[in-house]
Amino acid sequence: MATSQKLPTYYIPHGGGPCFYMDWSERMGGPPDTWEKMKVWLESLAKDLKEPPKALLVVSAHWEEKMASVTSNASPPLLYDYYGFPPHTYELQWPAPGSPELASRVRDLLKGAGFESRSDEERGFDHGVFVPLKLTFPNAEIPTVQLSLRAGLDPTEHLKIGRALAPLREEGVLIIGSGMSYHNMRGFNSPASLPHSERFDAWLKHVVADAPAARDAALSAWKKAPSAIESHPREEHLIPLMVAAGAAGDDRGAAVFSDQVMRVIV
Repeated sequence: MATSQKLPTYYIPHGGGPCFYMDWSERMGGPPDTWEKMKVWLESLAKDLKEPPKALLVVSAHWEEKMASVTSNASPPLLYDYYGFPPHTYELQWPAPGSPELASRVRDLLKGAGFESRSDEERGFDHGVFVPLKLTFPNAEIPTVQLSLRAGLDPTEHLKIGRALAPLREEGVLIIGSGMSYHNMRGFNSPASLPHSERFDAWLKHVVADAPAARDAALSAWKKAPSAIESHPREEHLIPLMVAAGAAGDDRGAAVFSDQVMRVIV
């Protein structure tokens, strides 16, 4: 499954629940355009690719398992794993096919790097997958596989997982980490949280654009960053970045999108 171009890796924000598909002012009381900038960016993301991917491998903040787990269903369902939103948001559809072949390839690469893994034939795509990718790939025609985070959320371990998966980039597979660069639920809508999100965001923008060795060392020690714990009391929304960075290998990264929502920078 060779391709003429080595695909990039992405770490994308997936917003809040089904935020792009509802009247945010009606449900949450915030400005109706709260998520508009992020929505437009996600809609444009695929246009930056020189050729369309043959498959997608997505690591979402919303799936953790004891060992790395991979969806292997040829027709994955959707998991509406958000609560208290309008009824129509539980009827959203994004019927992308799965890929048992890619799932097997992922497991082989992980095994070669010393990681145990398992196939999950029943699990569907959570909202960290279908909510943003319904915007980026609205036709839902590209085979898609989801990879879980490993319990413990060790950043160095997830960088190594990403490195193991790097060959997929030359096989037409787009590797996407889906999370948020700020995820402190108590901090949203609090004016006191903005300085913390700004400090952590500034650090993160610098780190992802640093030389790969320095980048990976800094990400491994991310808890030492300014306002790190205030921005991520629990790090599940940041760890998908580690997989994307690990898969980037010797390629230098860049921060290409930033937004302020609910008084924080993401």
